[in-house]
Amino acid sequence: MTNAVDRLLAGEAGQPPRADARRNVERLVAAARSALAEVGVEVTAQEIAQRAGVGKGTFYRRVPSRETLLQVVLEEVLDEMISTADRALADPDAWRGFTDFASVYVRLRAESCGANEALGGAGIPGLDRLLAEIRTRIRHLVEAAQSAGRMRRDIAWQDVAFLLAGVSTDSRTIGLQADNDQWSRNLRIVLAGLANHDSCDPPAESPWTPIGNTASAAPSSAASPRG
Repeated sequence: MTNAVDRLLAGEAGQPPRADARRNVERLVAAARSALAEVGVEVTAQEIAQRAGVGKGTFYRRVPSRETLLQVVLEEVLDEMISTADRALADPDAWRGFTDFASVYVRLRAESCGANEALGGAGIPGLDRLLAEIRTRIRHLVEAAQSAGRMRRDIAWQDVAFLLAGVSTDSRTIGLQADNDQWSRNLRIVLAGLANHDSCDPPAESPWTPIGNTASAAPSSAASPRG
């Protein structure tokens, strides 16, 4: 997996970058990642440059554009999710693999506004391939856990994707303030609901309409939830 710094430097022709140039790129990537987490995909180039402690001139000498910088940083985050899913799929205990993936996936979503927005399809183009890979892996993880008898079979994998997305919570509701671990408690409740307590559950009659390849299908906007 190529990190965001190396992806940006790979676009520079000629000799390897000077040490000071690499340091500036590293600072910009770190600043962009923290800004994405706190502000989201609407963060400006000026704010990223300020966080990195560089001028806008240095910013544009080191990266082609704000959008390119945000894209490579988000690619790095999504690659982390994919690597976590691949390790989970290799786990001989399918339920443990799924829950380990779910914990990392939800934590990354909860900790980064930008990652959560990108996974929701907003703001940054060029991420379709990685989103498709994440969909495929979630489907495989769900199917493996169901085949092992550890996850309810009356739930479609697309339902699981939405449940995991819904674990990250707003900071406030009905006058209550969430703490930093609210997502973790939400996830435990969701996992308890997904766990199989009755091996006789029938397979789900999925309402989802595949788009393109079934392995990476997204739910149709016209699909209705089951009643």
